[in-house]
Amino acid sequence: MAAFELLYQARRHCSYRTPSHFSPLIRSHFHRLLSSSSSSENPNPNNPSPIQPVSYTPKNPPESSTRPESNNPDGVKADGGLWTREDLRYLKDAPKIAPISYPTRVAPLPEDLPEEEKVKVEGMGDEEMERERRRIEAQKRAAMRRVMNVEEEMVSFPTLISVKSDEKKKKAVYDLKEAIRLVKANAKKKFDETLEAHVVLTPDMRRSDLKLEGTVAVPHGFGKVYRIAVFAEGAAADEAREAGADVVGGLELVENIKSGNVKIDFDKCFSTHAMMPNLRQIAKYLRQLMPDTKKGTVTKDITKAVKEAKRGVPFKKDKTAIVHVGIGKVSFQEEALCENIGAFVHELLRQKPAGLKKSSKYAGYVNTVHLCSTMGPSFPVTIQSLSIAADRHARKYVQ
Repeated sequence: MAAFELLYQARRHCSYRTPSHFSPLIRSHFHRLLSSSSSSENPNPNNPSPIQPVSYTPKNPPESSTRPESNNPDGVKADGGLWTREDLRYLKDAPKIAPISYPTRVAPLPEDLPEEEKVKVEGMGDEEMERERRRIEAQKRAAMRRVMNVEEEMVSFPTLISVKSDEKKKKAVYDLKEAIRLVKANAKKKFDETLEAHVVLTPDMRRSDLKLEGTVAVPHGFGKVYRIAVFAEGAAADEAREAGADVVGGLELVENIKSGNVKIDFDKCFSTHAMMPNLRQIAKYLRQLMPDTKKGTVTKDITKAVKEAKRGVPFKKDKTAIVHVGIGKVSFQEEALCENIGAFVHELLRQKPAGLKKSSKYAGYVNTVHLCSTMGPSFPVTIQSLSIAADRHARKYVQ
């Protein structure tokens, strides 16, 4: 520190430029002050003494910390070279790994077998090999039975095993008369059940533009009494009363329905053409009973319409293209039920939609027909027997 202070003071007081012949002396003086060597053996004090390099002998690290524990005491690697310090850096913490060898178990090849065994194997034919295989498998099965304590049933080969089919047996299709007898036999309820017909139409009939609706006049009645209302005046009203209409009237009947004095408790409604303009004011009360020319409820022949409605049965297809209709009571005679079914099938064919392909009477229109009672099972009926019943009805009743 004293040398630095002297240097600082010299530079402070000597601001002028030092002459060139004094500069080597000053430099040598300061070099002697700053040098750590105190030797005065230098013959030329004006020249700086050279700096001599100093080397120290490196201290050997302890043997336990630097040298890894190795199975090779000579410090020689497996490839013949010596271990370096870089190798020892990564291997000092390596655990001892002793190589382990296992005896290989390989089946001897035929050429490795002794002569006696080789002759034995070559002399063994296919039958003997198969017999040996079966014997080994039998031993394995016997060992498993002993372990599992299970008795194995020995089955001779080959064995034919009958497989039970889960598919339901196809339902038998019956003739019309036979189906009616079965329906009568299975109607075991205390009340008089209704004979119902369920017609499954083709998928094309599910179209909303194909309408199917009508009324069939069964020859022997349905077993239910319908209430009929007729809007007519004069001679047409008298004809309706003679035909058996339950409610008959003109303008006074319209006013009574409008005021609520007459309840709408009738099942069907007919009208003459002259009364149709007066029925518009009660259309919201009649709703589906409103007479319509397309339905055949607006007619000139009131007598025929009332008589057919008394014994007529309405039918209509649902969204799934199935028609459900009652044909009569189970207590009816078998022949009467056959004629009623023939009348229904005839009307069903007559109401076939115009937009449907007419390849034949039933093909593309009717799939199946089932008969059943109100609470009994159903029985499919052949299309051939239904066609015969419809033709018989047409010859007998349709002129």
